[in-house]
Amino acid sequence: MPARGKGREGKGARSGGCAAVVMAGLPCALVLLLSAGSAGAVWPQPQHLSAGSEGGCRLSAARFRFAHADRSAVAPGCEVLDLAFQRYWKLLFRATRRDAGNSHTQDSPCTVLSVNVTKPGCDGFPSLDSPENYGLTVSDQLMLLTAETVWGALRGLETFSQLVWRSDDGTFFVNKTDVVDFPRFPHRGLLLDTSRHYLPLKAILETLDAMAYNKFNVFHWHIVDDPSFPYESVVFPDLSRKGAYNPFTHVYTASDVRTVIDHARLRGIRVVPEFDTPGHTHSWGPGAPGLLTPCYLGPKPSGSYGPVNPILNTTYRFMSKFFAEVSAVFPDFYVHLGGDEVDFTCWRSNPEIKKFMQEMGFGQDYSKLESFYIQRLLDIVSSFGKGYMVWQEVFDNAVKVKPDTIIHVWKENGGHYPNEIASVTKAGYRALLSAPWYLNYISYGQDWVGIYRVEPLEFKGTPEQKDLVIGGEACMWGEYVDVTNLSPRLWPRAGAVAERLWSNKTVRNVQDAYARLADFRCTLLRRGIRAEPLFTGYCENEYGGV
Repeated sequence: MPARGKGREGKGARSGGCAAVVMAGLPCALVLLLSAGSAGAVWPQPQHLSAGSEGGCRLSAARFRFAHADRSAVAPGCEVLDLAFQRYWKLLFRATRRDAGNSHTQDSPCTVLSVNVTKPGCDGFPSLDSPENYGLTVSDQLMLLTAETVWGALRGLETFSQLVWRSDDGTFFVNKTDVVDFPRFPHRGLLLDTSRHYLPLKAILETLDAMAYNKFNVFHWHIVDDPSFPYESVVFPDLSRKGAYNPFTHVYTASDVRTVIDHARLRGIRVVPEFDTPGHTHSWGPGAPGLLTPCYLGPKPSGSYGPVNPILNTTYRFMSKFFAEVSAVFPDFYVHLGGDEVDFTCWRSNPEIKKFMQEMGFGQDYSKLESFYIQRLLDIVSSFGKGYMVWQEVFDNAVKVKPDTIIHVWKENGGHYPNEIASVTKAGYRALLSAPWYLNYISYGQDWVGIYRVEPLEFKGTPEQKDLVIGGEACMWGEYVDVTNLSPRLWPRAGAVAERLWSNKTVRNVQDAYARLADFRCTLLRRGIRAEPLFTGYCENEYGGV
């Protein structure tokens, strides 16, 4: 059995020479790593992987299959696994016909990867608490994937798919390997902004595919914002009719939303929608008259509008109906309620709001008015049995929230975001980190290295505080991003976040990461994902190749 390495079709990245690593700020010796390939290279790196250069399996497209183990608690008919088996067979063998055998494989015992799921359950949705651990054993006599849940089995199938390689003569191999793996953090998310630029449904589904390849498990759908309201509400249809860029071509219908949720579920990905208020709501106004605050210029209305009007009972009746719908449409326990970047200028100009401020004893502190609104909104959402995430301003402004609220830390503040995490966790709240992972910011060069070197738990706090950090999210805001540049701007850079959130804290060797990420980027290209290069070099199968 040959060792995995030279001649791997569609896998091995080839360096452009010493300049590649010198420009990246990495030692020139890394060129040798890139040229030789690495046995058992997986992205993100498993918690434990032992790969041998001898032993393992030759795989035949004609004979190989995935199957439920006899003792598995999940049987054939489980849509999550049955469809995953089909997807991964195609990813492994690509254009190869299922009946295409070869003389090297006819006597191989390695015809089946048996999947044993120890915990019953296939029809539900993944949650924050869903186990994703798995074990994988490959020898010349056995191929077995064991997982507690179907979600863990999906992660194991992805690892197995990355371990398979192809020799120069077209034979598929998987080396003798033992993997014991589980994620470091339970929340590993990616945010897409579909308001500033509409992203076609196909682009969202492709992103979900790439997320699964990277073992991300949360799609944070920032679906609406100031520029447009593309979510097609059944209860308030005028929101998209009057607030979307185009109510016919640039909206997400109820069918589209179900498609996204189903596509994500089959890949073990949760869909957490964000409907940000009271700010970032200009697009709500045309379809919901009276919802936004009229701004004044002196004693008269200026004709413009500001944030949601927090002093009207009609506002809360609207929000109650709207979030009742949202809660029914999106099955995840959590809804992201935003609460960031509220501009108080319009509120300050409005005489009715100034009067309300005096009556409530808020003085000139408009953050108290924001807190008043947020608190009522949180109560509404809680009444539908939902939990919520909020941006850090809600915490900073001392809004009273439930103990299980998740605080999303996004402000870089000159690199001082660890102080914010320390404050959030000291107060007993769970924290989610995004501040250093805004991937819409780009620079010339290897900016993935800075992304990769982030340590989410590098702040002053007790072990109990650090247990409250549940993970993080890479964010792709849409001011300058649409379908034309979404995928290459995301990938493989987002993979640096994925490994930081999945792999052990000790996995920090940038040289090794460069070799594996360049290799993985070639895998993404072969799978149809437009992933930009890390530096000069080439893949044996470039994008669009066979």
